[in-house]
Amino acid sequence: MSSFEYLPYDDATQLARQIEGYPRSFTRTPSQPLIRRPTTLSESTGPTGLECKLKIGFEDGRRAMGQLISVEGRVVDEDGAPMAAAVIEIWQANSAGKYIHELDRHEAPIDPNFTGQGRLLTDVEGRFQFRTIKPGAYPVMESDWWWRPPHIHFSIFGPSWMNRFVTQVFFPGEPLNEVDLLLNGVEDAEARERLIFQAGATSVGTVKMLKYQRDFVLRGRHRTPALD
Repeated sequence: MSSFEYLPYDDATQLARQIEGYPRSFTRTPSQPLIRRPTTLSESTGPTGLECKLKIGFEDGRRAMGQLISVEGRVVDEDGAPMAAAVIEIWQANSAGKYIHELDRHEAPIDPNFTGQGRLLTDVEGRFQFRTIKPGAYPVMESDWWWRPPHIHFSIFGPSWMNRFVTQVFFPGEPLNEVDLLLNGVEDAEARERLIFQAGATSVGTVKMLKYQRDFVLRGRHRTPALD
């Protein structure tokens, strides 16, 4: 198998490994150097058909509460080439800042018409588009001051389980963006902008929603910062 040399990226454009005030950043960061091991052919090329193996079932129901939004963009490599058939997973809080998860202790209501998760495929040009509800802010229960700003989690799978990219994308103009420990854990200001949606042109059509856009670059100097 051939080896490839990709453009490097500056650590300042990625999330800091240890963030003061965020204890999980210390437990999630390895204390010893990583051990390199070769990957097998099955790991680097499969399994295929992830979009079928990772299905999520949804039932038709009433419209979820909150501001309806449309999110679109492209997934590309460092040269701008589209990543076709990439599997994108999304998850988020509802409009009240509540996740459907047993560990979410925030005293906010669960919306019975909102699952907070979804999955889709990019097209041949690497494009994606989905509709959802703008998530609400929520408090970090282990802190006496920290509120997470509205954001959506993205997980992007390449051709195998080994090719997975995870990040969070935030909304423009949110005051809480200025103090969020994770967003500001990316030292480089230009790189932080890659984690914020761009607002689309507004209009009032048949489906009344606000539009947002964000492209993802998976390698190289302009790589989208990983955030989890």
